[in-house]
Amino acid sequence: MMPLVLVVAQLSGAWSSARPPECAALDTGKASNVWERAKAPELQRYCDLLASGAAKLASSTVMAKSVATIADDADKLVGGKAAPLVLKGRALGQLNDYAGAYAALVEAKKRDDRALDDPQALFVWARSLSRTGHPNDALDAYRTLLPRASVLTLRVRSAAAIDAGMISMSLGPKGLDEAIPIFRQATRDGEDAPRTIAALALALALDRAGDHDAARGVLDDQIHGDPKSVLTAAAVTEWLGPSGAMEAPALEALAVASWDPDTARAEWKTYLEKSPKGVWAEHARTALAAVGSKKRKKGS
Repeated sequence: MMPLVLVVAQLSGAWSSARPPECAALDTGKASNVWERAKAPELQRYCDLLASGAAKLASSTVMAKSVATIADDADKLVGGKAAPLVLKGRALGQLNDYAGAYAALVEAKKRDDRALDDPQALFVWARSLSRTGHPNDALDAYRTLLPRASVLTLRVRSAAAIDAGMISMSLGPKGLDEAIPIFRQATRDGEDAPRTIAALALALALDRAGDHDAARGVLDDQIHGDPKSVLTAAAVTEWLGPSGAMEAPALEALAVASWDPDTARAEWKTYLEKSPKGVWAEHARTALAAVGSKKRKKGS
């Protein structure tokens, strides 16, 4: 499976889709004002650095650390612009340094309120918010991103949808109306592990909404075999995000309840141990009590 960070890095148009406005004059060979004419050598070098950094970010995840340095160098050449910090934030996001990415992107927004309008930057912004203790702001960012996410790769769209849906579901019953259609779309569009995770999340959301038959229908249609191999994979935390990481036991418990009650009971108990007073604790207790006692072969 290709790592998500590499998929993010390979988004097409990484430079052209977010060309900084201060570099536009150089595209035509003209400097539109006195400042640009006076600073033309520095501006040219600045724009070259940003273009180089964006290209490196698009070609290899291992270059992300050097891209952060390139962004700092560009910022020193032409200070006060948002573009270097956006580039740095994206690079740090690829390195899973979400605290660093958050700090860089916050400063970028201070310099230019529209600095994160580009979907690639907005994805890293939402992801860094999610992973630095700002789930409500992350959900707002995802709400802005998802309608525009068609320009992103399928796996990145899946990552955004799963994270957004998990945050929404963590709000309790009031969040299900938003989470269910997000998970449903991610299930339709996803592939491989992200599709499995989205389908499990959709089934759990439907079950929590009281639509148990629909939840079982999703599991029967979408989940083939034991989902444990997906849920225990090292990358699952990356896909689920902080709001969804604690949901892994519930996802498995619901999926296997009809054919492996022993495992279902154990997973519901694990879930309750982790979140005895959480918004979905009562649902877990009800589900645990409803688990049957007879183990049968899946699909029989």
